[in-house]
Amino acid sequence: MRSHLLILLISLLILKSESINCNEKSHSSDLRVFHINSLCSPFKTSVSWADTLLQDKARFLYLSSLAGVRKSSVPIASGRAIVQSPTYIVRANIGTPAQPMLVALDTSNDAAWIPCSGCVGCSSSVLFDPSKSSSSRTLQCEAPQCKQAPNPSCTVSKSCGFNMTYGGSTIEAYLTQDTLTLASDVIPNYTFGCINKASGTSLPAQGLMGLGRGPLSLISQSQNLYQSTFSYCLPNSKSSNFSGSLRLGPKNQPIRIKTTPLLKNPRRSSLYYVNLVGIRVGNKIVDIPTSALAFDPATGAGTIFDSGTVYTRLVEPAYVAVRNEFRRRVKNANATSLGGFDTCYSGSVVFPSVTFMFAGMNVTLPPDNLLIHSSAGNLSCLAMAAAPVNVNSVLNVIASMQQQNHRVLIDVPNSRLGISRETCT
Repeated sequence: MRSHLLILLISLLILKSESINCNEKSHSSDLRVFHINSLCSPFKTSVSWADTLLQDKARFLYLSSLAGVRKSSVPIASGRAIVQSPTYIVRANIGTPAQPMLVALDTSNDAAWIPCSGCVGCSSSVLFDPSKSSSSRTLQCEAPQCKQAPNPSCTVSKSCGFNMTYGGSTIEAYLTQDTLTLASDVIPNYTFGCINKASGTSLPAQGLMGLGRGPLSLISQSQNLYQSTFSYCLPNSKSSNFSGSLRLGPKNQPIRIKTTPLLKNPRRSSLYYVNLVGIRVGNKIVDIPTSALAFDPATGAGTIFDSGTVYTRLVEPAYVAVRNEFRRRVKNANATSLGGFDTCYSGSVVFPSVTFMFAGMNVTLPPDNLLIHSSAGNLSCLAMAAAPVNVNSVLNVIASMQQQNHRVLIDVPNSRLGISRETCT
């Protein structure tokens, strides 16, 4: 009898996952967020979970270049042809009539940019066509937004062009304004980059929506509508439909939520810095050098929350201290390595908890946020790594896997970041 009930339950779960409506409409100010490998995503990747650290290395080098002092050159990512784009996408409608796009969410970038008709080097077959939108207009060089664009330039036709790097890729674009519709929310005269030339493999196929707090970000351009407040809930990679949510504006945000102050870095005001004061493994606060966690705007040092990095990166002294204490508390088992993960165990092992201690709040990671499991060989690895050694390896990044199944609140007016547990489905 029990076996029949179990079979029935499994069948119902399968039917539920197969009946997912990928075209289900989002509610006003509350958008569905899809994992890039979800059933509703056309951008599925075949990169193994161990190789994802190679993606993260390129992403981390990019973030390090953002966090530090501006340089005339940027780090070059590995030449390996893998996708290095953010992991989560959301539906956005651009133009009049609306042209639907699936744009990547990136909390560490400001300007939105999408591939436009005639683009050379864009990988997507879905391109935005400004000529088919009655509300589209190209911004000229004298427009105030032109000064806010990355590396702006004036074209022969006096329109505002710009170029930028993203991971290991480059884009050339021109500034455009058009109507942006998110669910039923309409944002007129939204400024974004229309890509006309691209190179590299790390660009989100249908573009990117910046959720940083710089002047060209969604948060800044929609300030009257959303009051520079949003939250997101990223689904666990084992979720049947990989669908979370992006909640825009102060309404319907969690009331009971632990918060920590947001810190300001004038050099990189778009990044969401927080004060990580310690890390606890089990019941022991790990002995980490103060300098490894200290916030320093001059060098970019400190800790940020980022939606595009998959696994948390800690500067080497912090990671080594956490890893060694983690290993010490795993009894009667020896750690092995797999790919870029250096603390892996096979078989049935009891793992200690890990708690991030921020100013004003502690966040203890459940096993699903702490461990990555191999589909073969019954191997479990600590899902963190040391920051790659480079000229600016001073940044700690709290990444998407450690944020999954948590509601992360960004409240810029009150200068706080909040976290509460939530099942993101």
